[in-house]
Amino acid sequence: FPVTIEVFTPQWLVEAMLDLFKDETERIDSKFLEPACGDGNFLVQILERKLASVEKKYGQSDFDRKYFALLALMSLYAIELLSDNIADCRANLLRIFANYLKLNTSDEAYRAGFYVLSQNLVHGDATKMRTHNDQATIFAEWGPLGKGRYQRRDFRLDSLAESENFSAKDSLFSQLGRHEIFTPTKTYPTMTIGELSDLAPKIFV
Repeated sequence: FPVTIEVFTPQWLVEAMLDLFKDETERIDSKFLEPACGDGNFLVQILERKLASVEKKYGQSDFDRKYFALLALMSLYAIELLSDNIADCRANLLRIFANYLKLNTSDEAYRAGFYVLSQNLVHGDATKMRTHNDQATIFAEWGPLGKGRYQRRDFRLDSLAESENFSAKDSLFSQLGRHEIFTPTKTYPTMTIGELSDLAPKIFV
């Protein structure tokens, strides 16, 4: 019988590793993908650093704090093979986000955060780039447009991975621009926090 072995990185080592690229972990819109996230010990630390940056830059404005805190959450991506781990990872990140903004479960920002995490944190197999129900892994890219609006575009993970080969030095495709390589599978109308909130399920488990 196959045996699954879980190894969780201790917090002191997580922090030491993240300190190697400290500036990126503190940049609100820098994107991170954890391909075997467990319960999210790396992503938790990154989110806390990003939210500290939000507070430092936008702490005087409730509107901006909420807008950029959600953007920080939008920048985190993960894949996890085990269903209990991915559920715990989503819950841990949502808790940190909600505590920072002092949200309850009925707040639209809470529900928007719940929805974003349901899209960004995928239950699946990173090595196969497939979801747990054998669909192509798709990630949502969330772009800040200002004035409380975000732009969502979806990308297939396997296409993004293949594009690295196309853009390699001396590749036949090395002269292609990013717009020719990174083609979204779907582009959505711009959305506000309230409109993202409406996409979340009515009952949280």
